[in-house]
Formats: sequence, C-alpha cells, structure tokens
Amino acid sequence: MKKIRSVSEYIATAPKPSQPILKQLRKIIKVAAPKAEERISYLMPYYSYHGRLIYFAGYAKYVGVYLMDASRKALPKQLQAFRTSKSTLRFPVERKLPSALLRRLIAIQAHANQGRAKTL
Repeated sequence: MKKIRSVSEYIATAPKPSQPILKQLRKIIKVAAPKAEERISYLMPYYSYHGRLIYFAGYAKYVGVYLMDASRKALPKQLQAFRTSKSTLRFPVERKLPSALLRRLIAIQAHANQGRAKTL
C-alpha cells in the first residue's frame, strides 16, 4: 500500500463514492476547528488541536468518523443512529452528512483538548 502523505492525497485515492462526503467532512472540520492541524495517522486523516480531535476514513459505501473521548460521550442519543462501536460513526455515502451535529462534536472535543492542555 502506498504511503499517503496528506489529507488531499487521501481523499483523491479514496473510493470514488466517498470522495464528495470526505471533502464535505474536511470543510466541516476546518470550520469547526480552524486552528486544527491536518495529519495522517493509522493510514487515515486526523486533526490535531491540543491533542487528537477527530479521525475519518472513506469506504465504498460509507464514511467512518472516529471520535475521541469527550465528543464520544457528549451526545449519546444524537449519535445512536450512526454508531457502530464505542467510538465509530458510519455515514452512508448516499445520505447527507449531519453537519450541525459534526460541528458540535468537533467543538466539544476541541474545548476539552484545550482545557486539558491548560492544566498540563
């Protein structure tokens, strides 16, 4: 497997059906956490802001979003429809992303990371 070096490269090599959703998700993250740094880890994109913020991955039929602790615990009822495991959400490529929910989750995690960074 070729080593992916950037989020743009990851999206360009992801399965075609997931690419538009990945691009939209990237924009959502950049709006919700404009100071977050884009990185690649575990062969997928992740965003760092005073620690790990969020990961995502594209597949042929869905986009996976992988949450960190604070965002994972914050809105259990709202996440229930998308959850496949403790920290994994799946969004089918044929459906619209829940942009407001994702922005809120990212903001929650960014706030938690920032607070933790201040106490260190």
